[in-house]
Amino acid sequence: MLPPHEKLIARLEQAGDLRPRWRPAFERVERHRFLTDRITAPNGTVVDRRTDEGRWLALAYSDEDLLVRTDGGPADPASSPSTVARMLAHLDVSPGMRVLSVGSDTGYGSALLAHRLGDEQVITVEADPVRAEQARVNLIGTGFTPLVVTGDGLQGWPARGPYDRVISTVSVQRVPYHWVAQTEPRGRILTPWGTSYRGGVLADLRVGPSGTASGRFISGPFSRPWPGVTPPAAQDHPRLPEPRGFSVTRTGLWPNEPVDDFDASFAVGLHLPGVTVRALPDGDPDGPGFTVHLADARTSSQASWHVDPERDSGGHEVRQYGPRELFTELEAAYRWWTEAGRPAHTRFGLTVSSELQLVWLDEESRLVASTT
Repeated sequence: MLPPHEKLIARLEQAGDLRPRWRPAFERVERHRFLTDRITAPNGTVVDRRTDEGRWLALAYSDEDLLVRTDGGPADPASSPSTVARMLAHLDVSPGMRVLSVGSDTGYGSALLAHRLGDEQVITVEADPVRAEQARVNLIGTGFTPLVVTGDGLQGWPARGPYDRVISTVSVQRVPYHWVAQTEPRGRILTPWGTSYRGGVLADLRVGPSGTASGRFISGPFSRPWPGVTPPAAQDHPRLPEPRGFSVTRTGLWPNEPVDDFDASFAVGLHLPGVTVRALPDGDPDGPGFTVHLADARTSSQASWHVDPERDSGGHEVRQYGPRELFTELEAAYRWWTEAGRPAHTRFGLTVSSELQLVWLDEESRLVASTT
């Protein structure tokens, strides 16, 4: 029988996630060396190495996102090996390149980069001092010594720049211009990106000679946050006061696409800056009725979209409150997406300059959204 580490590598290769040039690094870097004694499976089950080492090791070498827990400390996410392998493949590094890694995770990704490029070519910046120190311990314990800096990774780390590549495990809504400024022309920036409404894509940007970075979104959807940060997502839905004086309308629109479909909700989110969304069951959690809640904390605007398949034969009730009519904006954004030919998220791109961030469809001249 193959040891768990070798079985994982075989699965990654069979799935097409592990490129041949990265196989030596994955063979050398053992995932369990970067996990704590207590880890949590995606279903919420906590496994402790000290009481069930066999089960712990099996979970460590599953291709799953895990939570690692230090005694008395918070749980930190650890990306699945296939996620790490795909992201490193997209990064497209070669020997001699220098890489800035924003967000240390457990140190696993930094160890893989250090094996491929050399310790001196990898710089990791982590804001949380406990997480940074744990990454240092994990790396040194496995024979790697890349520079691990405790600091704000959104500021980059100019002392070792410029970089050929910047890779982030931190999901952002606005790509920091520090990353662009610290990257060589023709260099590459790879980061999870999202709106308040929908996250889950990677921005794959190339830095141009004029000090801007541009590229497309790739590799969505992701089912959970990338390590290092709570990204723009429904769990960030603000707690606003109970609205009064709301308007009531009805709609025939069903939320399966504008809320649940990845491509549709990604496009809708581009048109709803600052708006979060969540769906909650009405009463019986197993019943068919539910309400979609929209909120914008900045303007204290809210909307509720009640859906009950058994009763709403004449349409679904919508209530809107505040200066922004959020459901009206959602309807308009969804209509834009359908009239544009229902484009996939991979047809959208991003351009970042020192003043602006522009989102476009197919080409930069087809502007969809902009932020300062």
